[in-house]
Amino acid sequence: MRRVHNFDDWTDYFRFWQESLGLASKEFQGTPFTKISFEEKFGPPEAETIEFGHYRGQHKWPTLMHIPDQRVRDALLNLIVFQGDTEFASVEQQRNLLEKAPSDYDLFSIMRVMMEEMRHGWQMSYLLCEHFGDEGRREAQKMLERTALEGQRLLGSFNEIVENWLDFFTYTQFIDRDGKFQLKMLSTSAFHPLARSMGPMLKEESFHLGTGNNGLLRIIRAGKVPPEIVQRYFNKWVPTAFDLFGNDNSSSAHWAYVWGLKGRFDERESDREADVAHLNEASRELYRQEVTRLIERLNRVISDPDRHLRVPDSKFNRNIGVYAGQWYTVTGDAVSEDAYPEYFASVTPTKEDRDFLSDVFKEEDWIEPRNLEM
Repeated sequence: MRRVHNFDDWTDYFRFWQESLGLASKEFQGTPFTKISFEEKFGPPEAETIEFGHYRGQHKWPTLMHIPDQRVRDALLNLIVFQGDTEFASVEQQRNLLEKAPSDYDLFSIMRVMMEEMRHGWQMSYLLCEHFGDEGRREAQKMLERTALEGQRLLGSFNEIVENWLDFFTYTQFIDRDGKFQLKMLSTSAFHPLARSMGPMLKEESFHLGTGNNGLLRIIRAGKVPPEIVQRYFNKWVPTAFDLFGNDNSSSAHWAYVWGLKGRFDERESDREADVAHLNEASRELYRQEVTRLIERLNRVISDPDRHLRVPDSKFNRNIGVYAGQWYTVTGDAVSEDAYPEYFASVTPTKEDRDFLSDVFKEEDWIEPRNLEM
């Protein structure tokens, strides 16, 4: 593929990437999504001055030329690349479900989710191409060359397989919810084009979260999928979401805060001094509290308390942070290295689960119906 020299070149590459996934032609014919034009969107500025860190009180930076330190520019580029990479990865992960939608409503929902994720990747690529010169254009190009299907994406969650619709609803409930946290933290950024990109992205992201939460609720209400299987899918995805918050005692999170690039999730609401040594841990805990409340709402539909769903302990199956590579149960108890593989296989989706779901998905009433309102 020819080298990307400008944003127009990148958009040509983007169309090629879409076509390679079958997402630019027949899949969307006859739907409202054929009329969507990809474009960059910027919301109104929520703050004109830098809100935290060393440069607090100075005017937010409209271009890279205004950023006073090369290290800050490098860290900013890295934040944008990681965010953009997740957006394109999720499209690749969800692509195979288009032919398996349980209803027109669900087909419409996943199409909208995928189109908005593509636009979010477009937005991040625009920032890279327009503000970071040759290096940014190379990074924007590489975001379309890595693929989740071959395990090449930058973050673990985005190399996992989204095999079925229970996967999809669990993914949009938990992984997209992490996305909400990341976008809100970037919405306070000292780099004005990035901060102003977040408002439109957060509005679109809210639909993705609702899709996951409502989908899980509809599955539980229908009563065809046992809570025990749903729990195993929670055990598959939630630990990867915990990993997305990054390392404990993270120096990169520390400096991103000091330099004003990425605030806390509750930056504008909190009157507490930031603990810059434990920013990732604080965000992860707020996330854990939020998903706990959501699961408690799902449990209201499950009459038997012994079958209630739960958030797996933050020690379980971690690949990043202080518990990475250690052996803990979903309730946080230590287990021996020898016993762990068999235990892990018993609490995450099994072949029997997948076979069961494959049969259930052939039935029309495995999920509570929703009408499609255009």
